[in-house]
This record gives sequence, structure tokens and C-alpha cells, in this order.
Amino acid sequence: MEIVVFGAGSLGSLIGGLLAGVHDVTLVGRPAHIRAVDDHGLRIGGAIETTVEPETTTDGEGLQGDVALVTVKAGDTAAAADALSTGSFGAVCSLQNGFTEKTLAAALSVPVVAGTVTYGARLREPGHVDCTGRGTVTLGSYTDDPTAAERAETVGEAFRAAGIETEVVDDMARQRWKKLAVNAAINPVTTLAQVENGAIREEPLWTVARRAASETAAVARASGVDLADDTAVEAVAAVAESTAANRSSMLQDVDAGRSTEIEAINGAVVERAAQHGIEVPTNRLLAALVSGHESG
Repeated sequence: MEIVVFGAGSLGSLIGGLLAGVHDVTLVGRPAHIRAVDDHGLRIGGAIETTVEPETTTDGEGLQGDVALVTVKAGDTAAAADALSTGSFGAVCSLQNGFTEKTLAAALSVPVVAGTVTYGARLREPGHVDCTGRGTVTLGSYTDDPTAAERAETVGEAFRAAGIETEVVDDMARQRWKKLAVNAAINPVTTLAQVENGAIREEPLWTVARRAASETAAVARASGVDLADDTAVEAVAAVAESTAANRSSMLQDVDAGRSTEIEAINGAVVERAAQHGIEVPTNRLLAALVSGHESG
């Protein structure tokens, strides 16, 4: 399968690198990283050890493939969609945080597949990404479009062929909200406390994380998605345990001086809660604190 990975950062490089073992993969990334991959290949370390030699480019326009995997930060989705619209693809699959699929669907006339990923990844240096924890990929149609559902099955088969544990589900809306609950709990709490993921299971952090997840589940139910508080909290606990030694992507962004995805995560919970007249004080406070930290 011909696969374009638009956004070869930590997650994009890990997933793209694993896929490159059996598929024709093109990584779209920043110049320093792309130069290193061109010179020495893409090295994957940590829980998975391998080196692959995918195709690379810093120009995301005019590309083509069976599927484009979008792994840029949520705030860069519109720019990614504009670039991808100049190419030709059978489907586009978002593996991002937040609800980015609507932006992709509005700009692209191809089926959009939604995806969630629990693999841990860290870009150690240009050309070298570490897998900080094995996980799973979950895929499904963004809408009720049967063509997108078929594409999700095809992409899932390609992932499994590369040794990536993958499931394809019918109820992707519930999966997306559950992922949002996990991110809303783990990312800002670990960032503000400057701790690894496993530390949120200890008090007083666990109370804050649990409340953030429960509020997110309440907004999901108001949005027509059946997600119980206990299910959301259990998902947070499971991810925190399986990625205990990881530093969350938001904490990595803050450490590197990059913009975070706080608006696409807790900000999205606050925005949708307001639409339904629901109070989400924990998510509102977490969003304000992280945004305040970013603004200096």
C-alpha cells in the first residue's frame, strides 16, 4: 500500500516507520528530521528496535497514495488539509488529538477515517524516534459513510500487516470521546505537575484527573454518545498504567517551548459543554492554567 504520513513528528515517525517495514511510505516532515532520515534511515528505538528507509519530503503538496495519515498537531490541521487537497488519495485518516476530522472532511473530497492511538512515542533527535510503549490503533468511519467504513477496514489490514495491533470499530464516536476524556485528564495534569503519566494515579492528582474525565463523559452524553463516567475514568487509569513512565505529549511540548493542544483537548470540552449548558469547572481551570503558562 502507498501511504503518506503528513506530520512526521514523534507519533507520525513511529507509525510511519513501522508501516515502512512492509509498505511504500512517504514521510512529510521538517527539514532537519527529513535530512537525517535521508542520510541514515529512520531509527526506531525503545520498545521496538528497527531501522527503515522510507521516502521523505518537506513539501506536502501534490502527493498521492492509497491513504494519507494525518499526524500533525490539531492546530495545524487546516494547513495540512489545504496541502493534501493538492494531491490524490483514496482516503485520509486522522490519528490526531481533538476533533479534527470535520476540518479534513470540509477540505477534502475523499472518505475520512478517524483513528486513535495509544502507542507512546518520543522524537529523541532528528532521524531517531523512540517507542516508549506499545499500544493499539483504533479506526472507524468519521460519519456513517459506508465507503469510509470500507476504507477503515483496508487501512486496518495495512496496519496489522506491519505488526501494529489494530481494531476497526463501528461506534467511532464513542471511541473518540473516550480518547478525549483520557487526554483531558492526563495531558494537562502531567504538564502542570511536571510528572510522568503514572503519577496521576496518586493523590491529589488523581482527584483532578478523575474529575476532568467525568466532566468529559457528561459532555459526551449530552452530545448523544453513550459514555459512562466510570468507563472514562477506567480508560484514564488504564492508559496511565500502561504508559506510566511516559511524559505526555503536552508536557513534551511545554518542555520544548512548542504550542500545546490545550484548546483542542480541554478547550474542546469547555466549548461543547457551553453548547449544552453544562458546567465543567475542572476542564475550564486546566485549560486556563495551561494557556496561561503558554502565554508566559
